[in-house]
This record gives sequence, C-alpha cells and structure tokens, in this order.
Amino acid sequence: MNAVEEKVVARLKDRYPQHVLGHAEYRNQLAVTVKSDGIVPLLRSLKEDPELAFVRLVDLCGMDYLGRDEAERYAVAYHLHSFQHGLWIRIRALVPERPGEIDTLSGVWACAEWLEREAFDMYGIRFRGHPDLRRILMPDYYTAFPLRKDYPLRGQGERDRFKVYDPAR
Repeated sequence: MNAVEEKVVARLKDRYPQHVLGHAEYRNQLAVTVKSDGIVPLLRSLKEDPELAFVRLVDLCGMDYLGRDEAERYAVAYHLHSFQHGLWIRIRALVPERPGEIDTLSGVWACAEWLEREAFDMYGIRFRGHPDLRRILMPDYYTAFPLRKDYPLRGQGERDRFKVYDPAR
C-alpha cells in the first residue's frame, strides 16, 4: 500500500471503527470490507473529504456468497476513483440475507440510481430510500433473481413458455 492508501484506511478506521471490518490489496487495488449500516456517511466522506476526493462512482454490483464461508450472504461492491490521487478503491459492504437491504447512494451519486436497480433486479438486494426501485433488465412480472447462486441453471421455465423463433418457417 502506498502512503495515500494508508491514509484512506487510517481515516476510515478512525471515523468509522464500528463499520470497517478489514482491508486488503489485490492487484494494486485497495479493497475495504465494511458493514452495510452506515454505508452512506462512510462513502459520502470518501467523496467529500478534499484530501481523499473519491468523486467518481465507477460501478456498483451485487454479490452472492451462498455456500461460501462469508459473514453474510450478500454484498454490494462500490468501485470508486480519485482523479486527484489516481487511485481506485473497492468498498465491499456486507448485506445480511434477512432483510437483504442496504441504504441507497442515489443522493450521493446520481448514477447509483441505475446501478442499484440492476443489483436489485439480478440479486434481489433492496436499496432503502431509492426513488424508483423496480426491474430494469427483467420483465416486471418476473419473480426470480437470475444471478443468485440458488437460481436454477435451466432458469424458471421462461424459455419453455414461448415458442422459439425458427427462421426456416
């Protein structure tokens, strides 16, 4: 870890000692694991602290750890970038299976609104306070979450429900 990354970890542990669970570096990228409660102030501080300046939310994605030795079943990974320091950081927030919710970051980064809808649609992770949490990729009537580990490999029968288009006919 370089000096700036050490400062980031120290500042997070100092400000949010009850939330930061650990950190690691993987392929030259800092990764910090946190509890899901308090995610909004934690990430807001990374964005608004002028010495850190992680102003860009590049991506967020859901994760399902079913069958793995993890503290919680789900997680949401936030990928942030600091132009000022040329640094990337991944914040992995652990989300309990019940109720499977985490606070929305759409008030901090507007782009989070679409990304959270995708995580909801694929994993069923709900984002409390989201202004428009509804399906974005799957049909509205669809009741399953295709990227969960317990989703059947053959799907939910949707493929069998409709006739397959045959250009030879």
